[in-house]
Amino acid sequence: MKQIVLEKADLESCVSQAQQQRLVITRRGRPVALIVGVEGMDTEQLELGSSDKFWKLITKRRKQKTVSRSKLEQRLKDRKRFT
Repeated sequence: MKQIVLEKADLESCVSQAQQQRLVITRRGRPVALIVGVEGMDTEQLELGSSDKFWKLITKRRKQKTVSRSKLEQRLKDRKRFT
C-alpha cells in the first residue's frame, strides 16, 4: 500500500496509482480514505466483492464437505441411468 497526503493528492494521479496498488490518503498523518483500483472489473464483481451476505455464504460453503471430481462425475452418470 502506498500513502499520499491529502493536500498533495490530485484525483487523476490517485486513480492511476490505485490501479497498481491500494492507495491510503492521509490527513494530518492519519488515514482518512482508501482508494482501490477496479479497472477491468464489472458491476457484478464489484457488488459481490463488497457484499457481506455473499461472503457469509462463501464462508459457509467452504466449511462443507467436498467431493472429488471423479466422484461427482460418477454420481452424474448414475443419475442419468435412473432418469
